[in-house]
Amino acid sequence: MKFTASIFVRWADLDAFGHVNNATYLTYAEVARVAWSRHKFAEKKPNSALVQMTVARSEIDYLLPITQFGVNYDMHLWVEKVGNSSYTCAYELVKDDVIYAKMKTVQVMIDIEKMKSRPLAEDERAFLNSYLLP
Repeated sequence: MKFTASIFVRWADLDAFGHVNNATYLTYAEVARVAWSRHKFAEKKPNSALVQMTVARSEIDYLLPITQFGVNYDMHLWVEKVGNSSYTCAYELVKDDVIYAKMKTVQVMIDIEKMKSRPLAEDERAFLNSYLLP
């Protein structure tokens, strides 16, 4: 299953070359990931900790430049891999069936009190597996 978040391109997202700055794509991924984890998981499970993670790796393939602000794009998100204490999300930034960027991030779960990685809880693992696609 895929989750889709609406991403609004702000004027401030454009750089001196008139296209969305490369670093802004990671913010778009974060917006989608937080919406997905909070609205699809955390709000349904009181005291959920799925958002207690850190991004350990990110990669982006910029396929086409985004040069227009004031427009919404769809960010499709799904899970590619679930490990013991980490998971990999994949993303596609799309408008009108055209893919502008493909991204991946690896998140590691964190025990906030100890500030160390921790294993995924069973309910977190079940949620992630429901979005697992090859």
